[in-house]
This record gives sequence, structure tokens and C-alpha cells, in this order.
Amino acid sequence: MNQIGLDFEQPVLELERKIEELKRFASEEGMDVTGEVSQLEHKAEQLKREIFRNLTPWQRTLLARHPQRPYTLDYVGMVMEEFTELSGDRLFGDDKAIVGGLARLDGRPLVVIGHQKGRDTKDNLKRNFGMAHPEGYRKALRLMKLAEKFNLPVVTFIDTPGAYPGVGAEERGQAEAIALNLREMALLKVPIVSVVIGEGGSGGALGIGVPNRLLMMENAVYFVCTPEACSAILWRDSTKAADAARCLGITVQDLVRLDVVDEVVPEPLGGAHRDAEGAAASVKSALVRNIRVLSKLTAEELVSSRIEKYRHIGKYREDSAGISAEVGTATAEAAAGTGGATGPDVGPEPPVAAEAAAGTGGATGPDAGPEPPVAAEAAAAPGEDGRAEEPSEPGEDDSAPDTPGAQEEPSQPEGIEQESSSSSNDTSTEKGDGVARG
Repeated sequence: MNQIGLDFEQPVLELERKIEELKRFASEEGMDVTGEVSQLEHKAEQLKREIFRNLTPWQRTLLARHPQRPYTLDYVGMVMEEFTELSGDRLFGDDKAIVGGLARLDGRPLVVIGHQKGRDTKDNLKRNFGMAHPEGYRKALRLMKLAEKFNLPVVTFIDTPGAYPGVGAEERGQAEAIALNLREMALLKVPIVSVVIGEGGSGGALGIGVPNRLLMMENAVYFVCTPEACSAILWRDSTKAADAARCLGITVQDLVRLDVVDEVVPEPLGGAHRDAEGAAASVKSALVRNIRVLSKLTAEELVSSRIEKYRHIGKYREDSAGISAEVGTATAEAAAGTGGATGPDVGPEPPVAAEAAAGTGGATGPDAGPEPPVAAEAAAAPGEDGRAEEPSEPGEDDSAPDTPGAQEEPSQPEGIEQESSSSSNDTSTEKGDGVARG
């Protein structure tokens, strides 16, 4: 098979082509060029290490999508024995974008499920480019329930840009199918190990990806949406996918740091597409090791550990200084909202105390600060004739006409006592009602 090279791989591919041409020429001419070939191979190895040591997130995305990268059925064929495919969801039909069945891994029977992409246009149309319909997720759930019935471990291979968003898929309950798988996988009473072998796209990946242990290939990516979609949403320009890939945090290094991925599966230098058997050997070793450990747990321990794993995913930071600042601001606003005036030597009057003082209708003494607004409104409340009552001086007749421009003085306690002693109970009641209405 001819090697398909990505842009950043071209320097290595050019050097490898020169090595092949030199070997061919030496074979035809009967020349010994072992030394020259050895030097070129050493140079190619160094160049390859330099390139793949410094890959950007977007370059890893391109590697994860490489058309010659091993897919689910490739890994099943190289890693497992006695694979028997099972088809259909028993409700609608069979979705070729998800494959699954019974197999053996190192002699241990299990159920294997995975997304499957195509190698050419015809195969991609058959597999729907690895984007599953609802019947695919329901088929996967049927196989998981079968595994639970016979107490078999479950292995899933994740490699999809996302669940298929077509009208037919939505009409048949795409969201419900994925949501049901999330719930049922969380409660499944057998070990589950998932491996992201290429793209792990959003809910399409989670539909078969709620395991006890999540493994991820070194050059795989795991994202909430594709970098192209993210850049189109944020910048309305899909050509900024490289910037989006950098911001999304989709590489295995990012996800290990966030405790999303439990283990990195190393790939051969240059990617799994350059040495599929080497990549399969790494996958098999990781699967055997993790299934052996999980098989020692009880059903209750498997479920509880799986739920705890997903409850603790994510990082956050509490800023105590920011919280204190917000509390301080709220306290200041509450104090300012009371409307209470301050005295010459004291701070703001507590809200409850201000309301209690205002509720009596009494004026403040001569040595106190300005009268609170509520008390002032109570003093100016309508009287018996419906007009606002004017404060009176001690000993002054209540019926005295108002003097224009006269300065209003708060009534003295003696005046209040005289007024209350000369008034009837009904009048006092009406005045009290007036204060309440004020």
C-alpha cells in the first residue's frame, strides 16, 4: 500500500523515498551502499523524532483521521480471536457504523463493540463515515446487556467524529438512544474498558464510552465538537480549525492532566498508520492488564467506582478573595439600602432599629442625629381631615394657622402627651391608622 503523507510528514517521506531509490539502484548495479543507506536512515529517524515530538493539537487531529490508521475491525483482527459479529438492534435495523460481537482476548471471552469507518468512498458510505444512527447505539446496548447476562467484560473502540445528525436519526430518537446508553453503561455490572483509537467526537463517543477505564492512543483526540465546527461557531470561519484545536484541549496530554483519560497507549514512532501491528500490540497489552485488574472487583464495586470516576472529572478553583469581596459589597449595599441617617459620631443605624424607631411615630431628641426618613414620613401622615399634620411647638394650639415660610420643628414629647391626653380613643385610632398608611 502506498503511504499517504500529511503535510508535516513530507520531509520524512521524501527522505524515505530517497533511501528506497538508493537501495534499488544499488541492487540493480551490484553496488555496496550500506554505509550511505545507514546514514540516511539515521537521519530519517532523527527527523521523524523531531517532528512527532512537537506535534500541534491540529496535527494530532489530522493523524487521528489518517485514512490508513487502523480501525475497530483491524484491531479486533490483530488483538482478539474467534470474533463473531452480532447485528441489529431488534427494533429498527442494523447500523454498519457500529460493529460488535463476541470474541476472546488472550483466551478470555468478552463482548467487543466499536465505531467503524470505511477505507474508500463506497465503504465510507456503507459505514456512514463512522457516524452512528440510533439503531447503532441500541445495538451496542443490546450487546452490553448480553455481556451483563453472561458476566462478560466489555471492550469498546471509539473512533467517530460524532453521532449522525440527520433528520431520520433525530426522528428515530438519536438523543434518547445516547442518553439511555449513558445511564445503562453507568450501571452495568461487568467491567468496561474503552479505547479512543482515533477521533472521540462528543455524544457519539460517549454513547459507547462510559467505562471503568478510559484508554487513549497517543495520537488520538477527544473533543466536545470538531475543531472545524468550533471555529465556525466562535469565529464564523472554519479555516481557523487549528486555533480551535489548540483552545479545546483535545490531545491525550490535555486529558490526562484533567483526569479524563486513565492511561495513554503508546504508538509506534510516526503514528499507528505506519506500524499497525506495533500499535495493536500496545493496545492488547493495555486491555489485558486493565481487564485483569477490573475482573477482581465485585459488581457493586464496579458500578460505584465507575460513577465516582465521572463525578470527580473536571478541575475548578475557588477564589476566596473574590467571594469575600462579593460578600463585602453585598453588606455595604444592604447598609446603604436602609435609608437610615448617621449621627455625628456613629455609623449607619441598623435596618431593624430604624424601622422600629419609625414605627412609633415619635420624633428624635434634640441631641440625636437627623430624623430617619421613615419617621419623617410618619410625622407628615394625613390627619383626621385628610390633610398632612404639621408638627407643633410645645404648648401651641393645634388649630393655629400655618405660618408661611415657618421652619418645621420636630414635636416634643410633652406635646405628644398633651395631644394624646386631649384626644379620644377613636381619634387616637384614626391617627394611628394615618401613621400606618404613611
